[in-house]
Amino acid sequence: MVEKLEAWALAMGPVRSALLATVFTWLMTALGASIVFFFKTIKRSVFDTMLGFTGGVMIAASFWSLLTPSLNFAEEIYPGYHWAPVAGGFLLGGLFIFTLDKLLPHLHINFSKSEIEGIPTKWHKSTLLVLAITLHNIPEGLAIGMLFGSAALDLDATTLTAAIALTIGIGIQNLPEGMAVSMPLRRQGLGRLKSFWFGQLSAMVEPVAGVIGAIAVIYMKNILPYALSFAAGAMIYVVVEEVIPETQRDKYTDLAVLGFMVGFTLMMILDVAL
Repeated sequence: MVEKLEAWALAMGPVRSALLATVFTWLMTALGASIVFFFKTIKRSVFDTMLGFTGGVMIAASFWSLLTPSLNFAEEIYPGYHWAPVAGGFLLGGLFIFTLDKLLPHLHINFSKSEIEGIPTKWHKSTLLVLAITLHNIPEGLAIGMLFGSAALDLDATTLTAAIALTIGIGIQNLPEGMAVSMPLRRQGLGRLKSFWFGQLSAMVEPVAGVIGAIAVIYMKNILPYALSFAAGAMIYVVVEEVIPETQRDKYTDLAVLGFMVGFTLMMILDVAL
């Protein structure tokens, strides 16, 4: 199966492969959001477990799919000081999301309207929730696009298999992300169709980010270590600043941690076994 996907990706080319891969992750978000057509509420214990799972996948992907290849590439491109571009890119990725976090009005899941972050606004709560999850999806799309782009450079440090594994992992964790937007909106009284629309809308940025990431590394090979570590830094910032705190606001913190460990293990297996 993996061999067929690799052959298909080679035939499609890196940019189109990145686009289709991130469209797949977007559709997985839509699939998760579609649960509002069948349920109006979801138990908080299940919700926190799924959020923990999401965080585990993102942390594991940051290390195995992004930072490890970044270090390997840096050894080839910048021998002698390969740690510098990786460290710099990692910090820049976190700073990028930090800046967006301070500027873009958004509201984390399960937070009250008084806890809005970013520039003060009178936007509707549903819009703010979508923008919060959109912050998750920017680094995810970039990471997938950058891996497909780096595979096209025919370097040993990464392969199409790694890009495919990351796509599968991000797609799986996008299921609860879609639910994380649509279910709270449904619980607040929005209709099923509107709740679904907002749920899938949060991932529409992934194909855009994926294409940008693929094009950037194809045409600027020397930025590859910076680019991959940048995506890792952005993802880790999102997990530590947003995902983990959201799982610690109720009494199901132990289930959230178990979900985190399962997500981490699954992404590790995908990266190593494939």
